[in-house]
Amino acid sequence: MLVLGVESSCDETGAALVDDAGRVHADVVHSQVHVHAPYGGVVPELASRDHLRNIEPVLRAALSEARVDLAQVDGIAVTNRPGLVGALLVGVQAAKGLAWAAGKPLVGVDHLMGHVLAAFLRRGDADAAVPCFPFVCLLASGGHTAIYRVDAPRVDALRELGATRDDAAGEAFDKVAKLLGLGYPGGPVVDRLAATGNASRVKLSAPMASSDSPEMSFSGIKTQVSRLVGQGQARTEADTADVCAAFQAAVTAVLARKTIAAAVREGVDDVVLGGGVAANRELRRRVLDLAAPRGIRVAIPPLASCTDNAAMIAYAGAMRLSRGERDGWDLVATSRTALERTTRKGGGRR
Repeated sequence: MLVLGVESSCDETGAALVDDAGRVHADVVHSQVHVHAPYGGVVPELASRDHLRNIEPVLRAALSEARVDLAQVDGIAVTNRPGLVGALLVGVQAAKGLAWAAGKPLVGVDHLMGHVLAAFLRRGDADAAVPCFPFVCLLASGGHTAIYRVDAPRVDALRELGATRDDAAGEAFDKVAKLLGLGYPGGPVVDRLAATGNASRVKLSAPMASSDSPEMSFSGIKTQVSRLVGQGQARTEADTADVCAAFQAAVTAVLARKTIAAAVREGVDDVVLGGGVAANRELRRRVLDLAAPRGIRVAIPPLASCTDNAAMIAYAGAMRLSRGERDGWDLVATSRTALERTTRKGGGRR
């Protein structure tokens, strides 16, 4: 089964061809970083307009790269939730048009489900090891951070074990980068500078580090960095690198510890990292270091599968199509995820 995936949930326009074994035949991504960088974050209206300009050439490029035409595709999958509604609409309407014109089945895909299943993608000639169900997944991105138990590749087979009570981890990285004047997107810059800094020179309290709960919070550490900047503790490049190192160490330590602890509590042998923050080198290292002595296997997708891409959408769609699921022409775009959400936002005792 060969599936055409379409992704336009935020600031990347993507199209990919993936089969139901996870083999990526083509994956084309048009980034909008240059459009949004001057504003320090994604501007929804600009994102929608850029998707409109680029959706057709990106689709054509993916089909050309895979050396197939639309008639050879078995189905079309499109991100329809969650995300910026205006951006999602561009992809949803394009996918509907293609499915109707070519007489192909259409399925909507939850963007977060795509990230959860990205570890099953096979890129290039190497057959990477894939996780076994059930597994625990840390999904950490700019808009979402949660730990799930995953029993099967279906939305109803995911159970949230804990999530952030406020900011997502990726959002915290971007906001800290903005406070330090590092530009947008902030995650890769913080990761790079942290490698040259000394975390011990900066005092930051790890967020909810003493709690045994799988729930998380990242707004407080962002406030701590804001105070450091206000006190003039990030004047030089070396100072900034130290702040980045301390911030990244605190956040990744909490993410890694809570993820492995959740896997131990659930009695599973596999852990998966998903989402843009899964590209962070220190997070990868910490999870691997904690998992090894416990005999837990860790599946970490390559960088291309961590950031937003249409290949993960195509694969998640292939799983739905293989079960005989279909969506109609009434498929809508929505900002809400279909995944279970149990963590209550805000502070206070639980």
